[in-house]
Amino acid sequence: MTTMEYTPEFVERGYNNRAAVPDHPQWFAKYAAWSQAARDRYQPARDLRYGENPLETLDLFAPAAKPRGTFVFIHGGYWRALDKDDFSFVAPPFLEQGIAVATLNYDLCPEVSIGTIVDECRRALAWVVRDGPQHGASIGNVVVGGHSAGGHLAAMMFATDWPAHGMAQSPFAGGVTLSGVHDLAPMVKFSFNADFKLDAAEAKRLSPVTYGSRTQVPLLMACGANETSEFLRQSQLLWDAWPGNRRPKDGPMYVPGTDHFSVVAEYADPKSDLVKATLALF
Repeated sequence: MTTMEYTPEFVERGYNNRAAVPDHPQWFAKYAAWSQAARDRYQPARDLRYGENPLETLDLFAPAAKPRGTFVFIHGGYWRALDKDDFSFVAPPFLEQGIAVATLNYDLCPEVSIGTIVDECRRALAWVVRDGPQHGASIGNVVVGGHSAGGHLAAMMFATDWPAHGMAQSPFAGGVTLSGVHDLAPMVKFSFNADFKLDAAEAKRLSPVTYGSRTQVPLLMACGANETSEFLRQSQLLWDAWPGNRRPKDGPMYVPGTDHFSVVAEYADPKSDLVKATLALF
């Protein structure tokens, strides 16, 4: 089946994760509780402004000693939901290994377009390398990662022409796309497109697979092994398209026993394979 042949019903089954995982509210509750505990323990610098739009803010968690890297995490929620405060829980395993963590907020559809969100993430990365050290970040050894829509946004950072945005080179040394959407063509037929407002041309322009990666630094491409066939395909798609960035080398990392919502919870476990694979990028 080509994207052109996708029916709205097929797209809905493949991409409506809340429908596919009925217990998703339990995961959201866990994210919130774990995240509050992380903020209470590590006391991040809150709501640092990286741009002028309303939600262009980030939290920055600094390790006890001088950081040896910075993990920039972009949350998911289909570009239209959730918040950085739901994902503070990703920080502790990295802080304990001497890595600062920045959790990004960005404005949401339909108030802004996905294209605007991509630009916001670019500004956030530029802020991290320019102003982050004043708040405890490391200017070098930055890894940009995200889950779901955040995986798409992280991959778009690899497709960005950074010199055209005033930077000599890509401001990161590695990345993670976890359960990312890398070809947005199916989104045109998705019910959520009422908020995205994508047409075929804009979906192509905002798809990482439309572009070659502009950097050869490692990109961990991962997905829950129990996700829908479309999310498995989206991970394979980028792995096929960007051979110079492949991590793992033998194919995408399909995390056993996890779905779209439980896979990102692996970041709460410092001993998980996902945390280990991400730490290996630093």
